[in-house]
Amino acid sequence: MIHFSFLTARLPGALVCILIALAATFLSAHYGGPQLLYALLIGLAFHFLIGKRGIKPGVDFCGRTLLRIGVALLGARITLGQVAKLGVASAMTIMLAVALTIGFGLLLAKWLKRPPEEGLLSGGAVAICGASAALALSSVLPQTRENERFTLLAVVGVTVLSTLSMVSYPFALKLMGLPPGQAGIFLGGTIHDVAQVVAAGMMLGPEVGDTATVVKLFRVILLMPIVLLVAVRYRSHPAARTAEEEVPLVPGFLLAFIVLVLLSSMGAFSPALSQLAGDASRWLLVTAIAAAGIKTSFEDLLKLGWQPVAMLLAETVFIAALVLAGVLALRLGL
Repeated sequence: MIHFSFLTARLPGALVCILIALAATFLSAHYGGPQLLYALLIGLAFHFLIGKRGIKPGVDFCGRTLLRIGVALLGARITLGQVAKLGVASAMTIMLAVALTIGFGLLLAKWLKRPPEEGLLSGGAVAICGASAALALSSVLPQTRENERFTLLAVVGVTVLSTLSMVSYPFALKLMGLPPGQAGIFLGGTIHDVAQVVAAGMMLGPEVGDTATVVKLFRVILLMPIVLLVAVRYRSHPAARTAEEEVPLVPGFLLAFIVLVLLSSMGAFSPALSQLAGDASRWLLVTAIAAAGIKTSFEDLLKLGWQPVAMLLAETVFIAALVLAGVLALRLGL
Protein backbone atom coordinates (compact mmCIF):
# COMPACT_ATOMS: atom_id res chain seq x y z
CA MET A 1 0.00 0.00 0.00
CA ILE A 2 1.32 3.44 -0.95
CA HIS A 3 1.46 5.78 2.03
CA PHE A 4 0.38 9.41 1.81
CA SER A 5 3.86 10.51 2.91
CA PHE A 6 5.37 8.59 -0.04
CA LEU A 7 3.23 10.59 -2.48
CA THR A 8 3.76 13.97 -0.86
CA ALA A 9 7.54 13.46 -0.76
CA ARG A 10 7.62 12.85 -4.51
CA LEU A 11 4.95 15.29 -5.65
CA PRO A 12 7.08 18.47 -6.08
CA GLY A 13 9.74 16.81 -8.25
CA ALA A 14 7.14 14.85 -10.21
CA LEU A 15 5.17 18.02 -10.95
CA VAL A 16 8.31 19.68 -12.32
CA CYS A 17 8.90 16.71 -14.66
CA ILE A 18 5.27 16.69 -15.78
CA LEU A 19 5.37 20.43 -16.49
CA ILE A 20 8.48 19.99 -18.64
CA ALA A 21 6.81 17.08 -20.47
CA LEU A 22 3.78 19.29 -21.17
CA ALA A 23 6.02 22.06 -22.51
CA ALA A 24 7.89 19.59 -24.73
CA THR A 25 4.61 18.19 -26.06
CA PHE A 26 3.33 21.69 -26.85
CA LEU A 27 6.52 22.63 -28.71
CA SER A 28 6.52 19.39 -30.70
CA ALA A 29 2.84 19.71 -31.62
CA HIS A 30 2.99 23.38 -32.65
CA TYR A 31 6.49 23.80 -34.04
CA GLY A 32 7.53 20.29 -35.05
CA GLY A 33 10.62 18.47 -33.86
CA PRO A 34 11.22 15.46 -31.59
CA GLN A 35 9.21 15.53 -28.36
CA LEU A 36 11.84 13.59 -26.41
CA LEU A 37 14.61 15.95 -27.48
CA TYR A 38 12.62 18.99 -26.33
CA ALA A 39 11.99 17.33 -22.96
CA LEU A 40 15.67 16.54 -22.55
CA LEU A 41 16.88 20.04 -23.43
CA ILE A 42 14.33 21.76 -21.17
CA GLY A 43 15.22 19.34 -18.38
CA LEU A 44 18.90 20.19 -18.75
CA ALA A 45 18.03 23.89 -18.47
CA PHE A 46 16.35 23.18 -15.11
CA HIS A 47 19.26 21.19 -13.69
CA PHE A 48 19.64 23.79 -10.94
CA LEU A 49 16.42 22.51 -9.34
CA ILE A 50 17.93 19.15 -8.41
CA GLY A 51 19.67 20.82 -5.48
CA LYS A 52 16.44 22.31 -4.13
CA ARG A 53 14.85 20.69 -1.10
CA GLY A 54 12.09 18.20 -1.90
CA ILE A 55 12.74 17.98 -5.67
CA LYS A 56 15.08 15.00 -5.97
CA PRO A 57 12.72 12.20 -4.72
CA GLY A 58 10.09 13.04 -7.34
CA VAL A 59 12.66 13.40 -10.12
CA ASP A 60 14.15 10.00 -9.23
CA PHE A 61 10.64 8.48 -9.19
CA CYS A 62 9.90 9.80 -12.69
CA GLY A 63 13.29 8.80 -14.02
CA ARG A 64 13.03 5.21 -12.82
CA THR A 65 9.51 4.03 -11.90
CA LEU A 66 7.57 5.94 -14.58
CA LEU A 67 10.22 4.98 -17.12
CA ARG A 68 9.71 1.28 -16.42
CA ILE A 69 5.93 1.59 -16.63
CA GLY A 70 6.33 3.36 -19.98
CA VAL A 71 8.53 0.58 -21.35
CA ALA A 72 6.08 -2.09 -20.13
CA LEU A 73 3.18 -0.37 -21.91
CA LEU A 74 4.98 -0.72 -25.24
CA GLY A 75 3.89 -4.36 -25.16
CA ALA A 76 0.23 -3.45 -25.63
CA ARG A 77 0.97 -2.31 -29.20
CA ILE A 78 2.58 -5.57 -30.30
CA THR A 79 1.05 -8.90 -31.28
CA LEU A 80 2.70 -12.19 -32.17
CA GLY A 81 0.61 -12.14 -35.36
CA GLN A 82 2.44 -9.02 -36.51
CA VAL A 83 5.73 -10.79 -36.04
CA ALA A 84 4.49 -13.84 -37.97
CA LYS A 85 3.65 -11.65 -40.99
CA LEU A 86 7.31 -10.81 -41.46
CA GLY A 87 8.30 -14.25 -42.60
CA VAL A 88 11.26 -16.27 -41.39
CA ALA A 89 13.85 -14.74 -43.72
CA SER A 90 12.95 -11.13 -42.91
CA ALA A 91 12.76 -11.83 -39.17
CA MET A 92 16.17 -13.54 -39.22
CA THR A 93 17.65 -10.59 -41.10
CA ILE A 94 16.39 -8.13 -38.47
CA MET A 95 17.47 -10.30 -35.52
CA LEU A 96 20.94 -10.72 -37.01
CA ALA A 97 21.24 -6.98 -37.62
CA VAL A 98 20.18 -6.19 -34.04
CA ALA A 99 22.59 -8.73 -32.50
CA LEU A 100 25.55 -7.69 -34.67
CA THR A 101 24.95 -3.99 -34.05
CA ILE A 102 25.03 -4.50 -30.28
CA GLY A 103 28.18 -6.59 -30.68
CA PHE A 104 29.68 -3.85 -32.85
CA GLY A 105 28.88 -1.32 -30.12
CA LEU A 106 30.79 -3.42 -27.58
CA LEU A 107 33.76 -3.68 -29.95
CA LEU A 108 33.74 0.08 -30.54
CA ALA A 109 33.73 0.69 -26.79
CA LYS A 110 36.75 -1.59 -26.44
CA TRP A 111 38.62 0.05 -29.33
CA LEU A 112 37.92 3.56 -28.00
CA LYS A 113 38.77 2.50 -24.42
CA ARG A 114 35.27 3.29 -23.17
CA PRO A 115 33.33 1.28 -20.53
CA PRO A 116 31.53 -1.76 -22.01
CA GLU A 117 28.22 -0.40 -20.63
CA GLU A 118 28.50 2.48 -23.10
CA GLY A 119 28.91 0.12 -26.03
CA LEU A 120 25.99 -1.95 -24.83
CA LEU A 121 23.74 1.07 -24.33
CA SER A 122 24.62 2.85 -27.58
CA GLY A 123 24.49 -0.36 -29.62
CA GLY A 124 21.14 -1.31 -28.09
CA ALA A 125 19.68 2.15 -28.66
CA VAL A 126 20.66 2.11 -32.35
CA ALA A 127 19.76 -1.55 -32.87
CA ILE A 128 16.34 -1.63 -31.21
CA CYS A 129 14.23 1.48 -30.73
CA GLY A 130 16.30 4.56 -30.09
CA ALA A 131 15.59 6.63 -26.99
CA SER A 132 13.16 4.06 -25.55
CA ALA A 133 15.80 1.32 -25.71
CA ALA A 134 18.46 3.63 -24.26
CA LEU A 135 16.22 4.41 -21.30
CA ALA A 136 15.17 0.78 -20.78
CA LEU A 137 18.74 -0.52 -20.89
CA SER A 138 19.91 2.27 -18.61
CA SER A 139 17.33 1.26 -16.02
CA VAL A 140 18.94 -2.18 -15.58
CA LEU A 141 22.58 -1.10 -15.92
CA PRO A 142 24.57 0.00 -12.85
CA GLN A 143 23.13 3.31 -11.65
CA THR A 144 26.35 5.32 -11.83
CA ARG A 145 26.79 8.99 -12.65
CA GLU A 146 28.78 8.08 -15.76
CA ASN A 147 26.01 5.82 -17.08
CA GLU A 148 23.40 8.53 -16.45
CA ARG A 149 25.43 11.05 -18.44
CA PHE A 150 26.01 8.63 -21.29
CA THR A 151 22.32 7.72 -21.40
CA LEU A 152 21.39 11.36 -21.97
CA LEU A 153 23.95 11.75 -24.71
CA ALA A 154 22.70 8.54 -26.34
CA VAL A 155 19.13 9.85 -26.27
CA VAL A 156 20.20 13.10 -27.95
CA GLY A 157 22.34 11.27 -30.49
CA VAL A 158 19.82 8.64 -31.58
CA THR A 159 17.04 11.23 -31.75
CA VAL A 160 19.05 13.48 -34.06
CA LEU A 161 20.28 10.56 -36.19
CA SER A 162 16.75 9.15 -36.40
CA THR A 163 15.45 12.48 -37.66
CA LEU A 164 18.19 12.67 -40.29
CA SER A 165 17.45 9.09 -41.34
CA MET A 166 13.73 9.82 -41.63
CA VAL A 167 14.47 12.59 -44.11
CA SER A 168 17.29 11.03 -46.12
CA TYR A 169 16.47 7.30 -46.36
CA PRO A 170 13.23 7.61 -48.40
CA PHE A 171 15.04 9.65 -51.07
CA ALA A 172 17.87 7.13 -51.20
CA LEU A 173 15.40 4.23 -51.55
CA LYS A 174 13.64 6.00 -54.42
CA LEU A 175 16.93 6.34 -56.25
CA MET A 176 17.69 2.65 -55.64
CA GLY A 177 14.28 1.58 -56.93
CA LEU A 178 13.56 -0.95 -54.18
CA PRO A 179 10.03 -2.44 -54.27
CA PRO A 180 7.63 -1.38 -51.48
CA GLY A 181 8.03 -4.50 -49.33
CA GLN A 182 11.81 -4.35 -49.26
CA ALA A 183 11.84 -0.58 -48.80
CA GLY A 184 9.59 -1.06 -45.77
CA ILE A 185 11.92 -3.70 -44.31
CA PHE A 186 14.88 -1.34 -44.69
CA LEU A 187 13.12 1.64 -43.07
CA GLY A 188 11.68 -0.42 -40.22
CA GLY A 189 15.00 -2.17 -39.66
CA THR A 190 17.20 0.92 -39.53
CA ILE A 191 15.43 4.07 -38.26
CA HIS A 192 15.57 4.37 -34.48
CA ASP A 193 12.24 5.89 -33.40
CA VAL A 194 8.80 4.34 -34.09
CA ALA A 195 7.11 7.62 -35.03
CA GLN A 196 9.87 8.49 -37.48
CA VAL A 197 9.70 5.03 -39.05
CA VAL A 198 6.00 5.57 -39.74
CA ALA A 199 6.63 9.05 -41.17
CA ALA A 200 9.44 7.84 -43.44
CA GLY A 201 7.38 4.89 -44.65
CA MET A 202 4.36 7.04 -45.48
CA MET A 203 6.58 9.23 -47.67
CA LEU A 204 6.85 6.22 -49.99
CA GLY A 205 3.21 5.10 -49.73
CA PRO A 206 0.85 3.14 -47.45
CA GLU A 207 2.30 -0.28 -48.30
CA VAL A 208 5.81 0.80 -47.38
CA GLY A 209 4.50 2.48 -44.24
CA ASP A 210 2.63 -0.63 -43.07
CA THR A 211 5.60 -2.94 -43.69
CA ALA A 212 8.02 -0.54 -42.00
CA THR A 213 5.77 -0.30 -38.93
CA VAL A 214 5.52 -4.09 -38.53
CA VAL A 215 9.28 -4.49 -38.88
CA LYS A 216 9.86 -1.72 -36.35
CA LEU A 217 7.47 -3.30 -33.84
CA PHE A 218 9.38 -6.55 -34.25
CA ARG A 219 12.56 -4.68 -33.28
CA VAL A 220 10.70 -3.29 -30.26
CA ILE A 221 9.70 -6.79 -29.11
CA LEU A 222 13.39 -7.75 -29.20
CA LEU A 223 13.90 -5.15 -26.47
CA MET A 224 12.46 -7.56 -23.89
CA PRO A 225 14.95 -10.46 -24.22
CA ILE A 226 17.91 -8.10 -24.60
CA VAL A 227 17.05 -6.05 -21.51
CA LEU A 228 16.43 -9.31 -19.63
CA LEU A 229 19.90 -10.60 -20.55
CA VAL A 230 21.49 -7.31 -19.50
CA ALA A 231 19.54 -7.30 -16.22
CA VAL A 232 20.72 -10.82 -15.38
CA ARG A 233 24.30 -9.96 -16.36
CA TYR A 234 24.45 -6.90 -14.10
CA ARG A 235 22.20 -8.16 -11.30
CA SER A 236 25.08 -8.76 -8.91
CA HIS A 237 26.84 -5.46 -9.67
CA PRO A 238 27.03 -3.35 -6.49
CA ALA A 239 25.87 -0.18 -8.27
CA ALA A 240 22.81 -1.97 -9.61
CA ARG A 241 21.42 -2.29 -6.10
CA THR A 242 19.92 0.51 -4.07
CA ALA A 243 19.14 0.71 -0.40
CA GLU A 244 15.43 0.57 -1.13
CA GLU A 245 15.17 -2.50 -3.32
CA GLU A 246 16.53 -5.93 -4.00
CA VAL A 247 17.25 -6.50 -7.68
CA PRO A 248 14.93 -9.27 -8.95
CA LEU A 249 16.12 -11.92 -11.36
CA VAL A 250 13.53 -10.73 -13.90
CA PRO A 251 12.52 -7.06 -13.53
CA GLY A 252 8.79 -6.60 -13.05
CA PHE A 253 8.41 -4.24 -15.97
CA LEU A 254 9.73 -6.91 -18.36
CA LEU A 255 7.18 -9.40 -17.03
CA ALA A 256 4.48 -6.78 -17.55
CA PHE A 257 5.75 -6.22 -21.10
CA ILE A 258 5.47 -9.96 -21.86
CA VAL A 259 1.98 -10.20 -20.36
CA LEU A 260 0.76 -7.22 -22.40
CA VAL A 261 2.18 -8.70 -25.61
CA LEU A 262 0.37 -11.99 -24.93
CA LEU A 263 -2.90 -10.21 -24.08
CA SER A 264 -2.61 -8.07 -27.19
CA SER A 265 -1.96 -11.20 -29.29
CA MET A 266 -5.16 -12.76 -27.89
CA GLY A 267 -7.19 -9.71 -28.90
CA ALA A 268 -7.79 -8.52 -25.36
CA PHE A 269 -7.23 -4.89 -26.37
CA SER A 270 -9.34 -2.91 -28.80
CA PRO A 271 -7.47 -0.71 -31.33
CA ALA A 272 -8.48 2.34 -29.28
CA LEU A 273 -7.11 0.80 -26.09
CA SER A 274 -3.85 -0.18 -27.79
CA GLN A 275 -3.50 3.37 -29.07
CA LEU A 276 -4.19 4.71 -25.58
CA ALA A 277 -1.49 2.46 -24.13
CA GLY A 278 0.94 3.63 -26.81
CA ASP A 279 0.18 7.28 -26.08
CA ALA A 280 0.53 6.70 -22.34
CA SER A 281 3.86 4.95 -22.90
CA ARG A 282 5.13 7.87 -24.95
CA TRP A 283 3.99 10.37 -22.32
CA LEU A 284 5.68 8.45 -19.50
CA LEU A 285 8.91 8.20 -21.47
CA VAL A 286 8.84 11.95 -22.15
CA THR A 287 8.37 12.57 -18.41
CA ALA A 288 11.23 10.17 -17.63
CA ILE A 289 13.63 11.86 -20.02
CA ALA A 290 12.68 15.24 -18.53
CA ALA A 291 13.72 13.81 -15.15
CA ALA A 292 16.97 12.52 -16.62
CA GLY A 293 17.67 15.99 -18.02
CA ILE A 294 17.11 17.65 -14.65
CA LYS A 295 19.61 15.26 -13.04
CA THR A 296 22.39 16.07 -15.54
CA SER A 297 24.29 19.25 -16.37
CA PHE A 298 25.69 20.38 -19.73
CA GLU A 299 29.17 20.20 -18.19
CA ASP A 300 28.63 16.51 -17.43
CA LEU A 301 27.75 15.82 -21.08
CA LEU A 302 30.79 17.68 -22.37
CA LYS A 303 33.04 15.56 -20.17
CA LEU A 304 32.14 12.50 -22.25
CA GLY A 305 34.14 13.79 -25.24
CA TRP A 306 33.78 12.90 -28.92
CA GLN A 307 33.97 9.11 -28.68
CA PRO A 308 30.29 8.49 -27.77
CA VAL A 309 29.14 10.57 -30.74
CA ALA A 310 31.45 8.63 -33.04
CA MET A 311 30.10 5.36 -31.63
CA LEU A 312 26.47 6.27 -32.31
CA LEU A 313 27.24 7.45 -35.85
CA ALA A 314 29.28 4.35 -36.68
CA GLU A 315 26.58 2.04 -35.27
CA THR A 316 23.90 3.81 -37.32
CA VAL A 317 25.90 3.35 -40.53
CA PHE A 318 26.65 -0.25 -39.54
CA ILE A 319 23.02 -1.32 -39.06
CA ALA A 320 21.98 0.47 -42.26
CA ALA A 321 24.62 -1.43 -44.23
CA LEU A 322 23.65 -4.75 -42.64
CA VAL A 323 19.91 -4.37 -43.28
CA LEU A 324 20.48 -3.13 -46.83
CA ALA A 325 22.69 -6.15 -47.54
CA GLY A 326 20.01 -8.42 -46.10
CA VAL A 327 17.25 -6.79 -48.15
CA LEU A 328 19.28 -7.09 -51.37
CA ALA A 329 20.01 -10.74 -50.55
CA LEU A 330 16.26 -11.37 -50.09
CA ARG A 331 15.60 -9.64 -53.42
CA LEU A 332 18.07 -11.92 -55.18
CA GLY A 333 16.64 -14.97 -53.40
CA LEU A 334 19.89 -15.79 -51.62
